[in-house]
Amino acid sequence: MNESLKYIVEQLNQPPYSRSYNLISFDSLTPIQLLQVLNDVLAEISPQNKMDIREEGADQTAVRVMTELKYLRYKPSQEVQAFRQGLVTANKPVVYEILVWLFQKMPEVKKRAYLARYLVKIECPPDVMSDSNVADAMAQYDDMMAQFKVLHKEAEELKKSNYSTSDIKKDISHMDEEKEQLTKRIERLKKKIDTIPNYEKNIEIARSFRLEQEKQAEQGQQKLEQRNQLHQSEQRYKRIQQQLRDLKQATVGSTPEGLIQKLDEENKVNAYLCQDKLPKEIENKRKACRDLEKVVHEPAMGQADLDDLYGQIKDLNSEINGLIEKRMMRNDPLDDKVSLFRQQASIIARKKEGAAESLKDAKDEVMSLRQEINEKRETVKGLQGEEVLKGDEFKRYVTKLRGMSTMYKKKRQILAELRSELGILSRTEDILKQKDNAIQRNLSELEAKKGISGYHDTQEELEKVSTMKSELDDMKGRTLEDISDMVHRLNSKIASKKSALAPVIKELRPMRQKHQEIQIAHTEKKSSYDNLAAGLDSNCSKLEQDVKAFREECSQEESRFHYLNCMRNILLLQQKRVEDEVKSYVNPQDKKKSYRELYSKKIQEQENLGKSLREKQKAIKENYGPSMKQIKMWKDFQVLMECKTRCYLNKGKQKGDSATMIRDDQEDRLVL
Repeated sequence: MNESLKYIVEQLNQPPYSRSYNLISFDSLTPIQLLQVLNDVLAEISPQNKMDIREEGADQTAVRVMTELKYLRYKPSQEVQAFRQGLVTANKPVVYEILVWLFQKMPEVKKRAYLARYLVKIECPPDVMSDSNVADAMAQYDDMMAQFKVLHKEAEELKKSNYSTSDIKKDISHMDEEKEQLTKRIERLKKKIDTIPNYEKNIEIARSFRLEQEKQAEQGQQKLEQRNQLHQSEQRYKRIQQQLRDLKQATVGSTPEGLIQKLDEENKVNAYLCQDKLPKEIENKRKACRDLEKVVHEPAMGQADLDDLYGQIKDLNSEINGLIEKRMMRNDPLDDKVSLFRQQASIIARKKEGAAESLKDAKDEVMSLRQEINEKRETVKGLQGEEVLKGDEFKRYVTKLRGMSTMYKKKRQILAELRSELGILSRTEDILKQKDNAIQRNLSELEAKKGISGYHDTQEELEKVSTMKSELDDMKGRTLEDISDMVHRLNSKIASKKSALAPVIKELRPMRQKHQEIQIAHTEKKSSYDNLAAGLDSNCSKLEQDVKAFREECSQEESRFHYLNCMRNILLLQQKRVEDEVKSYVNPQDKKKSYRELYSKKIQEQENLGKSLREKQKAIKENYGPSMKQIKMWKDFQVLMECKTRCYLNKGKQKGDSATMIRDDQEDRLVL
């Protein structure tokens, strides 16, 4: 680990990182600082990772780093769960291992990161892929990815090839020479053609002939393309006809009631999936996510925390076992019946869940098979024609078609009769409804004339109530008879059960006594077992405490070893400086200056600088008094001149301008 730490510090102190770490300062980094260092190294590999990790959550940082390492094909030495936990908590061995691997494979890793930006495929759900626009976009995305692979491969081959600029320049010069030769040949041919009579007409004929040849070739290509399109359209038409025949054959023999029943069953299954199964799965997933978030946000657990959790689990298990034993001792028959019903309900629920899982698997299999069929159809688009039946297969197919056609004719005739009968019945129903409405209107008019409007409706309601009352009375009589019959049957069953259970009860009495004896022996054995288990638990806890103390001592000794190793390196460096100094004293001819000379030179320079500064200070102290006096005189002079200026301005306002300016060669004076 010490060598890895040295290697990491050396790499970080070099460009482009240019850090100033040493072994002690780097080893004393906090977890958040260590994760920032790892993020900076990943940002050097992939620039989109350049950010401050304090601006995002710890779980987001862990997911982003793990995704980037997955693209770089990093394989941790420990288990995946331990690696994730170590990355979230910024465990030093985990982070050091990642940094060493990145520094050792930096060029290869940069290339992988570059390719991952363009070759990592975006995951798209199947329900979204059903959209035509999304499918077209994904197809275009796949084409561009394949094009990028080809271009990148060509670029790599060009980089690895032995082409040089000198060879390319030679080729260009040869091509220029050939171009000059061709221009000369063209000029010579033009001179020859000028002597031929009517050469312009011949050139025009040749040009038109060449254009016609090109047009003929283009039309031939278009004809070939149209033939291919016609062939593809015919194949597509045949496939659609086959699909139509399959659909018609699938609907043969199905009735509206059967279709409605099938739809009801599918509706019930979908309702169960949407209302019962899927909410439970979503809730379980959310609970698992909450548990994982709780685990991520909690600090790292030590051995003491794990011991506490193990103790709590053990207490809860013992409490559960005690409750189960109490329940078994009570042996309430009502609870037994309820438990039987609960067991049956749980069995039915498990069966429903199993059926739902099997249905889901079947749907997934159907979807995969449909996708496979579509792929196979795409692959056989270029094939010509369809499979041709021969011999006995064709005869069976023809007989099957004849039977289906006769059945179809019979069913169509029955359907036509039913439709005609349905029309007659509907027409009869409409006529009867019209007659009933007319009778009701006449009846209401007669009731209004006689002054008893609403009598018919009231009578119908009374008849309905009387019929309902008679039905309820009949139902009550049948219910009482059923109850009396049930009581007789139960009494007879109880008597038969008692007579059947009498010998069993006689056999049960000695078994109860034996059970009590066994129970006493069991309690004695259990008490001895509990005492032995308590002794073993105390010994185990003592051993665990010893192991914990030894681990702490080992960690302390390891930290002390690192500290002493660093101090040893510092002392070795100081010893090397002392040896170099002694060599400079022993060998004065060496051009390298000793530390004594360097320090004596610096001391002399500092003494000269101090001497010059003291002289400046002395001069300033000597000139301080006269300088201050001069400053005071100048300030007084400035005040005097300002006073004269104000007086001049005031007199000028009162008497007019009476001041005179006298100018000599040496000075200017203002006389008021």
